[in-house]
Amino acid sequence: MEQVKLGLRENWKQFGLLVVINGFVGGMVGLERSILPQIAEKEFALAAKTAILSFIIVFGIVKAFSNYFAGSLANRFGRKNLLVFGWIMAIPIPFLLMFAPNWNWVILANVFLGINQGLAWSSTVVMKIDLVGEKQRGLAMGINESAGYLSVALFAFLSGYIANQYGLRPYPFYLGIVLVILGLLGSYFFIKDTRQHVTQEEQTSRIPRLKQIFQDTTWKNRNLGSVTQAGLINNLNDGMMWGIFPILLASKDFELKEIGIITAIYPAVWGLGQLLTGKMSDKFCKKDMLFVGMLLQGIALILLIWAETIGQFMGISALLGWGTAMVYPTFLATLAENTHPLDRAKSMGIFRLWRDLGYAIGALMTGILADYFGILSAIIFIGILTCMSALLIKIRMRCGEGDSVKIWDWLIGKKATSTCTNSHSMVQSTEWMIS
Repeated sequence: MEQVKLGLRENWKQFGLLVVINGFVGGMVGLERSILPQIAEKEFALAAKTAILSFIIVFGIVKAFSNYFAGSLANRFGRKNLLVFGWIMAIPIPFLLMFAPNWNWVILANVFLGINQGLAWSSTVVMKIDLVGEKQRGLAMGINESAGYLSVALFAFLSGYIANQYGLRPYPFYLGIVLVILGLLGSYFFIKDTRQHVTQEEQTSRIPRLKQIFQDTTWKNRNLGSVTQAGLINNLNDGMMWGIFPILLASKDFELKEIGIITAIYPAVWGLGQLLTGKMSDKFCKKDMLFVGMLLQGIALILLIWAETIGQFMGISALLGWGTAMVYPTFLATLAENTHPLDRAKSMGIFRLWRDLGYAIGALMTGILADYFGILSAIIFIGILTCMSALLIKIRMRCGEGDSVKIWDWLIGKKATSTCTNSHSMVQSTEWMIS
């Protein structure tokens, strides 16, 4: 067997290719982000918020279960094969959206999109973790998620801009055809499987195997369970933003172009921010990162009820994006830190199952609340729920291993050593940007 080395520098070519591929994966979601709720209202005359958000409900459920099976199938069939199959499932999406004669075609397109996202995004995540080994997981996940969500933002803006210039259909979805071709051909011809990297790390890993992977990841393990519930709530509020935010902005008489700009800021800050927060999660206490990030999200959502001007909405979108940027790479880095290499893909799949069920739960819950009590009531409820998730992290989760630094200690310049809760290891430095 060919000897492989672990590390970002050692595997930068494959890592870079996976970053590009993940950008294409994110772009597929971005196509829908700013215009699909408008298509529902203007072309298919859907008035009930629950009906409009049905595409997110279907997408969330399908993606969630695709994630779960991706975790199991990755070890059996290989990460690359799963990635390629995920792109094959994306082929019908742009055509269904372009030529849909009724809303059921849009729902079907989101079934394929859920499979594509679950298999392709999961594969790129696990493969990058395989490549970098133990030291730079946070940075790796920051780069991965940054590429994905910057692409979401870019294509949300582009589809909104094209829709404003040329109409809601079919022109915005021509971008999807390009993404599918590039993603499929790039994955098949240039990506290599990472099984050998898993074998290499397995020989040195000191993390014990999980006895009950599903139960431990879902709730029993303090750190894994805390991450899982936060992931669900994070995507729950993202599902609300995806479906309700464009409708809220339209009710404030913003034009499609303005809606595209505002809705793009949230994933743009989310994406760009992860280049920094991913690195931060390698050094700072992951509990602190998750608590602060979820709390900022909750505060931003509640602030939406007072916003009126485009500047206010842009500022709140940026705050929500930063809060999400703090937690997203930290979720995955924490999972990798607390799982054995042979358990990682399956545990990641279970986490992503629950996390992406948040899309469906959030869209359904938001639709029902908005229909009965109004959009603002739905937003307040989801905001409070997000703050409660932050509180649960604060109470239940433990800090981390090794020389992770408490955020508050770093802010006040505290140089005295402190103890991390679960490892009882001493913090020796607050210089978090040094690898």
